[in-house]
Amino acid sequence: MAQAVIVGGGITGTLTAHALASVGWKVTLLEGAHLGAGSSSRTAAGIRQQFTTPATVAGMRYAVDFYSHFTERVGGDTRPIVQHGYLFLSGDPQQAAAAKARVTLQQGAGLAEVEWLPQGELQTRFPWLSPDLLGGTFCPTDGFLLPHLVYMEAAAAAQRHGATIVQGAQVLGADHAGGRITSLRTSKGNFGADLFLDCTNAWTRRTARLLGAADLPVDPLKRYLWFLSTGGALPPEIVNRMPLTIGPTGAYFRPENPELLLVGKLNAAEPEVEFTMDDQDVVHPDYDHRGGPDAWSTQAWMELADFVPAAAEMAGYSATTCGYYATTPDHNPYLGYDPLVANLIRLVGFSGHGAMFGPFTAAVGAALARAGHNIDAVTLRGQTIPLAAFAMGRTPTHHEDMVI
Repeated sequence: MAQAVIVGGGITGTLTAHALASVGWKVTLLEGAHLGAGSSSRTAAGIRQQFTTPATVAGMRYAVDFYSHFTERVGGDTRPIVQHGYLFLSGDPQQAAAAKARVTLQQGAGLAEVEWLPQGELQTRFPWLSPDLLGGTFCPTDGFLLPHLVYMEAAAAAQRHGATIVQGAQVLGADHAGGRITSLRTSKGNFGADLFLDCTNAWTRRTARLLGAADLPVDPLKRYLWFLSTGGALPPEIVNRMPLTIGPTGAYFRPENPELLLVGKLNAAEPEVEFTMDDQDVVHPDYDHRGGPDAWSTQAWMELADFVPAAAEMAGYSATTCGYYATTPDHNPYLGYDPLVANLIRLVGFSGHGAMFGPFTAAVGAALARAGHNIDAVTLRGQTIPLAAFAMGRTPTHHEDMVI
């Protein structure tokens, strides 16, 4: 039986462990802390098919279908996907023209249900929005995930297929022979295998140093989320059904529960390659929900009120949470064999989209493992999806611009 060692116990690692174990691999998953200790438990957890990279649109269509049938395919009692849709709003003619072009591209990539809603129809369907908006793109099968259900149920399913999960196993180094890894040295002992998979995402540059792998341009960037209490400014039954909504200036929100919104905004950040596990939860004063009128949290709330007028009457923030994106130059991940280590697969660099990519990543990882080398495409649900946009060592020809 072929043996695989996976490093990283978040959504990517656990779903990949399940994908390999379910087809006969003897899998060991190593997690340096505990399952979900990294970015998987600190994400806004959106899942959408509205991208501008056609292969990503196709891959996310597979991911939505996978999550929609998660209990049958993986296990558990609850689907980890809430399909309230994704709504990208346009505030000026230039944004509207770009949005319409994206819809054409996305429909051409197979996403038939995405649509452009002009001003009047947008107001009719979502009357809580500002009437000044010119329109928006909406896909009803998009939404958000319940991440803890994903990584916990995937881990349990992998174990049912014979996988071993070792938590608190920090990787300390690797032994090599003939350009291949033979075993990993960890705080919980040594683990040998035929194949190794790096699913450490924001940690991947330090993982690469330990494994003797290529230093991929993956920069960990701190991202913040804030919890906004509605205070009855909108009825709970409306709040609870809101789509994940992105405003014209980049602020976004989704319902956390009928009386609470999860709010975010793309912020400027410097890479923090050597961040620690504890650094994930360190909130800089400029981003604290109690930070005053100049804080990013306040700016996000003010922007939110521009396109959801009722937000101006909401009760205020109750908390801040944060974590790290693993950002690549073109905002597409790296899915493939490492150029320096022949039996190491890298599944990293998701640029904030790791949770939604999870099922697609696991399927690609399993296909790479089966092939034993890089492949040009993967076939899922009868559709062939090219992998050039995710290839190691690619020269970016298209930058994914749907990034929040």
